[in-house]
Amino acid sequence: MIFVTVGTHEQPFTRLVEYMDKWAADHDEEVVIQSGVTSYEPKNCRWQKFYSQVQMDEFNKDARIVITHGGPRCFMEVLHLGKTPIVVPRQPKLNEHVDDHQVKIDRVFKEQYDNIFLIEDIEKLGETVDRYDELIKTLANREFVSNTAAFCARFSEIVIDLMNGY
Repeated sequence: MIFVTVGTHEQPFTRLVEYMDKWAADHDEEVVIQSGVTSYEPKNCRWQKFYSQVQMDEFNKDARIVITHGGPRCFMEVLHLGKTPIVVPRQPKLNEHVDDHQVKIDRVFKEQYDNIFLIEDIEKLGETVDRYDELIKTLANREFVSNTAAFCARFSEIVIDLMNGY
């Protein structure tokens, strides 16, 4: 199963929803789409405008591939599951967002960690999906390491040291 999520932003992401619906028409794999405010209604996929967080978590966990908009929260959730997301940033020039922060953040993340597939040209999405299992082997650093746990551990040590001093 392939799970596609466009998030909850108030501008539509028709380009991604429509592309994956057309891709699904020519492929046997199930595609589930969270389409948000996009008015396009997929014909070849299971879809809903919004799913509950519990459903989203299940789709992320169960999917073979997760395709997400460029919001870091969404693709970080996928990385925390040990998966490599395909990230398609919203483009302001197509009225999908108010500015190009998704493109900028996603490029930096891709450059620093090389553990996402960044798709800025929607026409390259199908090939990436089709070759996903092969391409995933080419990433330099597929493992996601969160600094949160290390930060919390070090912070706890500092607090304990301070408390022991009183």
